Amino acid sequence: MKRTSYLLFAGLSLSTGSMAQHAFPAYTGPATVPVVKVSSGRVIHRFFDTSPLSPSGRYLALFRFPQEITSPKPGEVGEVILVDRKTGKERVVAQSRGWEMQLGANVQWGNTDEALYFNDVDTTNWSAFAVQLNPLTGKSRRMGGTVFMVSTDGTYLASYNLLASRRAQVGYGVVVPDEKAPRNVGPVATDGIDITDTRTGAVKRIVTIKDIYEKTVPGIVIPNPQDYYYYCFQVKWNPQGTRLLTTLQWTPRSGGERLRSVITMRPDGSDLHTAITPDQWAKGGHHINWAPDGEHLSMNLNRAALGVDGKPGLEIITVNYDGTDMKTVFSPGSGHPSLNPLGGPLMVTDAYPGELGTTDGTVPIRLMNTQTGKEEAIVNIFLSKAGGEFRIDAHPAWDRSGRYVIFNGFLDGTRNVFMADLKGKLDEVSRHQPGGK
Repeated sequence: MKRTSYLLFAGLSLSTGSMAQHAFPAYTGPATVPVVKVSSGRVIHRFFDTSPLSPSGRYLALFRFPQEITSPKPGEVGEVILVDRKTGKERVVAQSRGWEMQLGANVQWGNTDEALYFNDVDTTNWSAFAVQLNPLTGKSRRMGGTVFMVSTDGTYLASYNLLASRRAQVGYGVVVPDEKAPRNVGPVATDGIDITDTRTGAVKRIVTIKDIYEKTVPGIVIPNPQDYYYYCFQVKWNPQGTRLLTTLQWTPRSGGERLRSVITMRPDGSDLHTAITPDQWAKGGHHINWAPDGEHLSMNLNRAALGVDGKPGLEIITVNYDGTDMKTVFSPGSGHPSLNPLGGPLMVTDAYPGELGTTDGTVPIRLMNTQTGKEEAIVNIFLSKAGGEFRIDAHPAWDRSGRYVIFNGFLDGTRNVFMADLKGKLDEVSRHQPGGK
């Protein structure tokens, strides 16, 4: 009989008092920090730019697929899962028809444990909408728009067109019948970025694709825009709620490689800037994110291919929201990089299978020190060898306290979520800082 190992994982000192210890199954694979499995199968957390850990640190909000091996069908039901770190109990708090394989239903927290958001679809008319749920009472209400990312203070939801998301890239939006997913020929005025006020539920379009195309600086105008399909893909708040980023992509209608740029703006859609130009991205790059200061962004980018001094291949760079002040902060780049939300030199990322030379479907969770240039694989986790919409990305995400990193993996024949405690690593960095003990 297989023996199960357990690890006592103490919680943070929370606003509601210290959390009692609870035994979660320990991850017994390669790891240099304490790691536990916090889910029970067919489950993922959302993405690398938001944490599934609630503001108090007590609960994890996750998504369970109805199945893992076939493409989701319109109207197919998944589950929103709440895991109580105090008791170890897991329960279904909602169902959703508004999900895909990469990010589930975009389940994420507002600014309290009483505000959870996710997407759903009304199958009577195939409209998509966000749900605001109090997972402790079950009380919920329908929002006017959808959610890709919630502002840190919980007051606004930002979203691009999740019905059309599959046209840009499969896996990140909601599934509806094909005829209900619009195609955008040229830089249309009928699609763009929407903001929903969580207090009223009202939604407002702050900028259209046409606005972005015509007004962003530096410009991205081309001679033949009607020969391309144009879509926004992803939209992210900075931590301060003062700026948004989105990627705009355009793909030849006749087929061929897409072009992409990173666009930033204020929450009212003004002050449009091209932070990463299509020429820069085309040389090699992926996965843009905000830095903790809310003024810079981080990304994997091939700077050497741009004629800039640097190491060949992807490096992790930071760049100002207007495209200035680009610099390399770590090399090599890979996966989904993000800086510790409390600042300091630590950054975490993963990799795609094969990206760093691995071929067995296992990838490292990389902890990097941008001051010393040193890195450590704090965990090695099996993802899969699958591609396309069925690939499993680790999506390592810092929690709001900057202590825990939560990530996806594949264990015992199913998707699962894991939680790593980096307190020891943070203490080590602190000791080496000026004035550290």
